[in-house]
Amino acid sequence: MAKYSAKSQKKVEKSMHEMKEGKLKSGRSGRKVTNPKQAIAIGLSEAREEGAKVPKKAASKTAKKAAPRKTAKRAAPKKAAKRAAPKKAAKRSAPKKAARRKSASKKS
Repeated sequence: MAKYSAKSQKKVEKSMHEMKEGKLKSGRSGRKVTNPKQAIAIGLSEAREEGAKVPKKAASKTAKKAAPRKTAKRAAPKKAAKRAAPKKAAKRSAPKKAARRKSASKKS
């Protein structure tokens, strides 16, 4: 079974030919492409857009290394968050009560 379809192979061949002629340019910056690997990547990307059979993009090396570290972390227990909530509510209501007491004492 072929890894790439005939359509994707043609796209890669076309992009390599353009790179060798000096006509292939990158999408964002518009600079001339001189790296053959980049030319292949452009050809495969174009083939993907047209729906050709192309394997998925490989994950970056940094993502593979970072994955085990993320599983080691644990979330904070939920009970601690519930205990903190009433304290905050009490602090908020205290200034209002004090303001009411001051205004009541001024009225009399």
